[in-house]
Amino acid sequence: MPAAQGAIERRVHFLRADLVTQGRRVQSLVESSLAVLASMDEAGAQRVASMDDSIDEVDVAIERTAVAILTEAAGESVKVEATLIREVLTIVKVNNELERIADLGCSMASRGGALRKFNEAIPPALMVMGNSVVGILRDVDTALERRDAALAKIALRSEDTVEIFRDAMLKESARQIGAGRMSPDFGFSIASISSELVAIADHCTNIAEQVIYAATGAIVRHMQTGWIEVDQSRRAP
Repeated sequence: MPAAQGAIERRVHFLRADLVTQGRRVQSLVESSLAVLASMDEAGAQRVASMDDSIDEVDVAIERTAVAILTEAAGESVKVEATLIREVLTIVKVNNELERIADLGCSMASRGGALRKFNEAIPPALMVMGNSVVGILRDVDTALERRDAALAKIALRSEDTVEIFRDAMLKESARQIGAGRMSPDFGFSIASISSELVAIADHCTNIAEQVIYAATGAIVRHMQTGWIEVDQSRRAP
């Protein structure tokens, strides 16, 4: 193996390790956001916001390093294997998805911390939904760390469950509001948090797609009938 290519592979290896650590960092933030929601802890929401600072710093560092690696490889005319290029592309895309998940987690914590003023109970279905989303995020983080395409495919199929929870909870909230047992403002906040949870799950499926792409080279797409792998050999040139 040429020395230049070996150096690039080592840099990508370390960058990928940084990405895995970032994934666990984001997972911790979302878990903390869910705890804030359960306790309606306004001070906890501030702590979650402070967690996002280091995530933003790492996000920028990973992006810059990935660009530098590709730029240097092109400038030195180094022959790089396709698998390594896929790896770098995956790192850039997953890094972006993680940063957006962290932003949603911060927003969710902020909303959760503000719920105490309503003096109303959190719907149990919302917490079940939140725990499901944390589970999906944990699975995609593990799939990323292990390059586990099979686990990533399981995470893809979990997104529909989150949406089912959301729809059922919104119907119940509307029923409670109509019966005068829930205030409209509280119901609106609950609906907003549920939408943020669905968005987090959606970003998780995007990460799962990238894990599958990096591990196998396959591209997956969401159709009405479910997730399918695109046959690359039949694509137009």
